[in-house]
Amino acid sequence: MKNFKKQFPLLEQYTYLNAAASGLLSEALLDFRQEHDLDFLIGGSLFREQRNEVFLLARKAVGGLFGCAPNLVALTPNFSLCFNLLMAGIDPSKKVLLLKNDYPAVNWTVTSRGFDVCYAEINEDLEKNIAEAVAKERPDIFAFSLVQYIDGIKMDQEFLKQLKSQYPALLLFADGTQYCGTESFDFSTSALDVLGASAYKWLNAGYGNGFFLFKDHMQELFTSENLEVKELQSRNKPYHGSFIGKFEPGHLDTLNFGSLKVAVDLIKQVGMEEIETRIKDLSKLAKQKLSEKGMLENSVVNRKQHSSIFNIKGDEKLFQKFSGSRIICSQRGDGIRVSFNYFNTEADLDQLLKQIN
Repeated sequence: MKNFKKQFPLLEQYTYLNAAASGLLSEALLDFRQEHDLDFLIGGSLFREQRNEVFLLARKAVGGLFGCAPNLVALTPNFSLCFNLLMAGIDPSKKVLLLKNDYPAVNWTVTSRGFDVCYAEINEDLEKNIAEAVAKERPDIFAFSLVQYIDGIKMDQEFLKQLKSQYPALLLFADGTQYCGTESFDFSTSALDVLGASAYKWLNAGYGNGFFLFKDHMQELFTSENLEVKELQSRNKPYHGSFIGKFEPGHLDTLNFGSLKVAVDLIKQVGMEEIETRIKDLSKLAKQKLSEKGMLENSVVNRKQHSSIFNIKGDEKLFQKFSGSRIICSQRGDGIRVSFNYFNTEADLDQLLKQIN
């Protein structure tokens, strides 16, 4: 499958460098949604009786892509909702390490609940800063984004494994919203205890769906007494009374989680290895070209590895110049954020660079 513009029609009209803000609607996803709503139209509650199969298939698809048993995959409308439920079930006396200026949905969820909080700086020495903070503060939990949403600084997975080896009792809770779908990842062999993500960005699954992956030992932290939503579980849900059921209060949406399954299937069809190769090659080239033009901060330039998200130096005038040239990107922090997904090409990068000259 090489003709990505055919699967994502918007690419025929725009240079789309905004996956970090929102993924695209694919032809495959549109076909599924139209068929889904037609089936609902003519089936009503008869159609809804098949919903548990939809959710099971979504769990299997997500678990298969990221290396997690389906019974430890929770389906959630977004990262923020499930992370709030997760932290609501954690003993508030625990000490939590955060990254300064990390994504608000991560940090606010922790700080608003009164946990004892400590911080590490986000810069070119990110991993060193974390190691020093853990050694000094001895937190019980480290909650963080795998890729930073403003400038794309990416956590070193090998460092996390070393950290976990040195501090096996330290729980690692990660937000993968800006990461999942960009490279191959096996949750089962990772250092993470929990990984959550909204799927509307790099997975191109549309809005209203996401997932959380849990290591098996996390079940021991959640008793029926310390997660208040337990009574909201519908008695006829297959996960009623289970660990995963605690994170799925109320009804789930067949349209959105069916969309998640279709999006994962499309990724498998393209091939995760090809996606990873395309993104890494384009990211490496973009970093080189943007660095040569002096458009990147040293905290990014000096990193050995980086994501495909870049915050380039630019003001409102440059942003409007991009917009006038049909380049879609976002203003974030003090600059302009551009991001490259597997459907982007060197021609897209060239178009961006042409406007910077």
